[in-house]
Amino acid sequence: MGAREVLPPRWRGDPTDAGRSLRARWRTATLAAGWPFPSDWALAEVDLVCAAAQGGGDLVETLAELGRARAEAGAGLNETLQDLAALHAVLTMPDDSDGVVSADPDAAPAKLLRVVALAWADVMVRQLAHDEVRDGLTGLSNLAYLRARLREIYRAAGVTGVPPTAGHVLVVVAPDVSRIAGWSRLAAMVLLADVLRAVFDGGQTLASVGKSAIAVLAERDGRLSERVARTRWLAAARLELDPQLRGIAPPAIWLERLPDTHQAACRLLADLAPV
Repeated sequence: MGAREVLPPRWRGDPTDAGRSLRARWRTATLAAGWPFPSDWALAEVDLVCAAAQGGGDLVETLAELGRARAEAGAGLNETLQDLAALHAVLTMPDDSDGVVSADPDAAPAKLLRVVALAWADVMVRQLAHDEVRDGLTGLSNLAYLRARLREIYRAAGVTGVPPTAGHVLVVVAPDVSRIAGWSRLAAMVLLADVLRAVFDGGQTLASVGKSAIAVLAERDGRLSERVARTRWLAAARLELDPQLRGIAPPAIWLERLPDTHQAACRLLADLAPV
């Protein structure tokens, strides 16, 4: 079924007053269907959809834009499809209707449901892919992301002829958490991650390596020694100030030279992260 087939002729007239009327009735129907946050319903894409419905524009494309906007705004898929159902119910309400609109997602055209759902899902997949590379508590990248960054560096080295070890090094920070468990162990990692972000603040990759170590893919530059010394001092000071972590020995901090190949670098990471 084409997009135009769901639009009664009366909705293709004046895009101003009729558009505002459509918007108001759509909002009322959506709120009546259970939209949880009335203040969040209005988006610029809502007006684009109303304009397309009134002026005979591309409703499919504008609904896809609305689906993406709903996902970016945090609306769930059920809410988004219920909103579409409310729009469809308003557009197809008979002239002799008593004004009561029933938003039924099962009554909306499958084509429009599919377009909106796919647009919503596309945003969520991209957000998930972004979120998955970072730990929600520490904010550190995961091991897979660190391996991917190393692959880029080794590929660049193959083009320039400059070995990775000449420009980069791994700074490894490993607290002794053998005598603590549960939240205290996690708190130590969160604290150290915060210290490392403060010291290595130039876009370096900071990643969790196993459950009790952090690796920083850092540049070999004139500030490397100063950064390592500052990390050592800040980490010890922060651990001493935290009542839950006071008494934990300062973390071991050392430099790991990058191997000659990416495969060897991945083996090194596996050795650093046995668990």
